Amino acid sequence: MSRARARKTPIEAPSAATAGEPPRPAAADPPAKPSLKERGRRRDLSAFQERIGYQFSDPALLEQALTHISALSGARNRASCYQRLEFLGDHVLGLIISDMLFRTFAKADEGEMSRRLADLVRREACADVGRGLDLGAVIRLGASEAHAGGRGRPAILADACEALIGAVFVDGGYPAAAALVERLWSERMRTPSRPLRDSKTVLQEWAQGRGMPTPAYREVERKGPDHSPEFRVAVELPKLGPAEGLGRSKRAAEQAAAAAMLSRAGVKTDRL
Repeated sequence: MSRARARKTPIEAPSAATAGEPPRPAAADPPAKPSLKERGRRRDLSAFQERIGYQFSDPALLEQALTHISALSGARNRASCYQRLEFLGDHVLGLIISDMLFRTFAKADEGEMSRRLADLVRREACADVGRGLDLGAVIRLGASEAHAGGRGRPAILADACEALIGAVFVDGGYPAAAALVERLWSERMRTPSRPLRDSKTVLQEWAQGRGMPTPAYREVERKGPDHSPEFRVAVELPKLGPAEGLGRSKRAAEQAAAAAMLSRAGVKTDRL
């Protein structure tokens, strides 16, 4: 009986997997370089953080605080724009300013502090602070809003300013937000931009304190077109000559007339 010949098969080298060696990872693609526009944005935000004196741990918060809803595409998720942070920042600003007023004006009553607070947190004040930071230059706007002058619009500047305060509060807590507000509002707090009481109120209180009747206002003249009139109003008190004021509304003219009479009487409205 003859023996069958064994067929010889070539021996293959064991693979890395069969040899117990871990597979070699595939070569990763090199990270994409940021575009010229992205690099410019990063430089702008870095310079902005230097201006405000605060460096964000979470840059996404700063980006959200500077994003107007017009810059969002698609469904426009409002949570991605500055509106939520604006809501928070509005209340944080009020608390910080109230604390500053309480510590700075130790002899002021609640009425004076309330009037000072109202002057410091009003929209015009927030917009002015934002303007001083050149906030408009770093706000993200949609093309139509940007072309319509949105970067200089007081409402947008004020909202973004409050959103910035809210973002700093979330990122760094109350101490960081308080430090920012004190840097930006301290001088303004000590030098009110407008009288703490309106001239008509001051004149009425001054007259009543001297036993005089309530000041009487009368319209002397109205001129100009209906869409842009100008009023001249006179105010009268016994033993004092009438004083006149001009304004684009009756109320503004009355305030001007009251201020003129107070000035003549040597009464100041910027101190309480």
